[in-house]
Amino acid sequence: MTELLNFASLPERFESVEHLEDFMSTPSQALVDDLRRLEGDIIILGVAGKMGVTLARLANPAAPTKRVVGVARFSDAQEKAKLQNWGVETITCDLLDREAVEALPRLPNVIFMAGRKFGTDGDQEMTWAMNALVPAFVAEAFKGSRIVAFSTIHVYPGVSVLHRGSLESAPPLARPGEYANSVVGRERMFRHFSKKYGTPGRISRLSYSIDMRYGALQEIANWVLKDEEIDLTTGHVNVIWQGDANSQILRCLNHCETPSAPINITGPEVVSVYDIALEFGRIMGKTPRFKGSEQDTIVVNGDLSAELFGYPTVPLRRMVKWVADWVTNEKPSIGKPSKFEVHTGKF
Repeated sequence: MTELLNFASLPERFESVEHLEDFMSTPSQALVDDLRRLEGDIIILGVAGKMGVTLARLANPAAPTKRVVGVARFSDAQEKAKLQNWGVETITCDLLDREAVEALPRLPNVIFMAGRKFGTDGDQEMTWAMNALVPAFVAEAFKGSRIVAFSTIHVYPGVSVLHRGSLESAPPLARPGEYANSVVGRERMFRHFSKKYGTPGRISRLSYSIDMRYGALQEIANWVLKDEEIDLTTGHVNVIWQGDANSQILRCLNHCETPSAPINITGPEVVSVYDIALEFGRIMGKTPRFKGSEQDTIVVNGDLSAELFGYPTVPLRRMVKWVADWVTNEKPSIGKPSKFEVHTGKF
């Protein structure tokens, strides 16, 4: 029987990347139950990104009788080999090739994770192609499936934290920068084809998943450790453990609507960057340095996801403790900052 995740099973620390990835790929009973009720197999498009590999690995033990297929260009052959070793089928495919998309197996459950954020400046056309054209190809090709598509909180305006963050009912907003605008295009494409064909779906506006190797908490911890000034212009942020985020996104397959409806995937708290930096300082024996003053920023309300999925298994304080240990012991980093503090819209 597959080991199941629960609060009592949370480790005190992670000894290695392998330990971390094993833990992130341990399903909860709730995920197992939801995927057992779900009809049909699962295909994950854009599986080779930071979250996709662990999401696919999580789906496999959570739904051992289902076929789990991961699709990507697989420019890193090691990611493909890892997935295959974990029992995930892999298909190499350029999602910008419409004929290749149409040739993919028509599985009834789709997780769409493809997209482009970093490197937009200087190649805006590719960003729009990945974030708006590819969704149109996929939404039309998989019109008979359920589609849970990744989006971003950058479709929301900055708000006061006194109002607990933006709700899903707020329409996606064109903001400064090509990235946010192109993701509005992504959402519009999935909504358009959902309306046209009656395709059930969810648009997952994720805010910010936490892995020891990257994420908002890891960045704050590194700033504290290295005595770098922490800009409080973006004074608050939402975070969620990556394993919990992956679990909730998979469980969204049981909560699709027609037309496709947005959902904020995040933890229940609006987190103070100042307070978190002070906590990292306390653990590390450092005194954080700050600059700037807090302004309205992009934070979201996670009440809907909490109502559907319950409180995340990993609470905020445990994440902070884990990240502090990982960073101070100089364990591996992916080296791809989330840039949660960026206000210009340029990534």
